[in-house]
Amino acid sequence: MIELVDFRIFVLIWIGIALVIFPIALFITAPYGRHSKNTWGPLINNRIGWVVMELPALLVFIWFNFQSQKIFTTVLIVAISLWLIHYTNRSLIFPFRIKSKNKKMPVVIMVFAIIFNSVNGFINGYYLAYFSDYSEAWIYNPRFIIGLLIFLFGFFINQYHDRILIKLRKDSSGGYQIPKGGLFKYISCPNFFGEIIEWAGFAILLWNLPALAFFIWTIINLVPRALDHHKWYNNRFNNYPTKRKAIIPYVL
Repeated sequence: MIELVDFRIFVLIWIGIALVIFPIALFITAPYGRHSKNTWGPLINNRIGWVVMELPALLVFIWFNFQSQKIFTTVLIVAISLWLIHYTNRSLIFPFRIKSKNKKMPVVIMVFAIIFNSVNGFINGYYLAYFSDYSEAWIYNPRFIIGLLIFLFGFFINQYHDRILIKLRKDSSGGYQIPKGGLFKYISCPNFFGEIIEWAGFAILLWNLPALAFFIWTIINLVPRALDHHKWYNNRFNNYPTKRKAIIPYVL
């Protein structure tokens, strides 16, 4: 078993890596989805790659929590349930809802994502399985209540706007269209905005270092992606709404 002090050092290093990568990620467009390129090495089917790269976050997290023989308190049941709901959707449902039959992604992107999801699944799953000590009273703590509400609100935002995008792709016979409705009035990537809110809520309701690390990594991952999407929309559509921001209404 890993010592708590060593585990914390590992998580702090993981946060440090995120902070170093962030300014680099702002200048590199990950070549998958609408930004797909064939200059990053071998390609894999987008749907298969998506499942393979997202699944480790689900499996690693489940493994540690269900083999630890720890007593499942209400707090742990809620935390595990939220993680499973998000990643079951992200790895096993969402890839088969999107219109990506003929799209490809570089294998190297899939590998990087596997590492990212494995580490985040590990630090959060391992902490809950071996180091967490939440009493039943924690469910009455304002941080738990507020964090849970924020997570659910973010999940709703994410799912609602994912649905708009999926429907837009299904209805489109001539390629991409300008998404409209909901928070698309204000930002180009409300689905990413919702996901950031989700993991902010998760970090608040658990109030631990691994959950904070995952929230930071979510920002590092999604903010540059949203900026790339926003730039792509503006370059592709001459009539793209000029007042629409990338990911935070009125701000960014």
